[in-house]
Amino acid sequence: MNDAIEITTDPERIDLDTLHGWISSSYWAPGIPKEVVKRSIEGSIPFTAFLGGRQVGFARVVTDRATFAWLADVWVEESVRGKGIGHRLMEAVLAHPDLQALRRFLLATRDAHSLYAQYGFEPIDKPEAYMAIRKAPASLYGRSDE
Repeated sequence: MNDAIEITTDPERIDLDTLHGWISSSYWAPGIPKEVVKRSIEGSIPFTAFLGGRQVGFARVVTDRATFAWLADVWVEESVRGKGIGHRLMEAVLAHPDLQALRRFLLATRDAHSLYAQYGFEPIDKPEAYMAIRKAPASLYGRSDE
């Protein structure tokens, strides 16, 4: 099965309509506009998974390519989950030459801790040292809350 999975970082191969459908239905970016998804790809290293030529998974890494990276928007199409696609995406991400000498590689997940732990991710030390600015998605996307 793994032989049929292809991972590419070529942004030209991304089916933006499909990707937007996935990300806009996610728990972390519900309703995100397609233009925002497009800009997020432009500012990242995108990893797209294909199975039999069909786009079935995605992940992207936001990085300075020197010291820091953030893994985001990891998605595997529901119909093919459990077939090793998430693992292949993670292997491709961690093997990427621009991501080898990073001091920090972070991510956030609600439900996939066991997947990421297999690749060395662990809870952060001193979470109280980390801070964030949080904005409601509606304000980010130029809409009022409904």
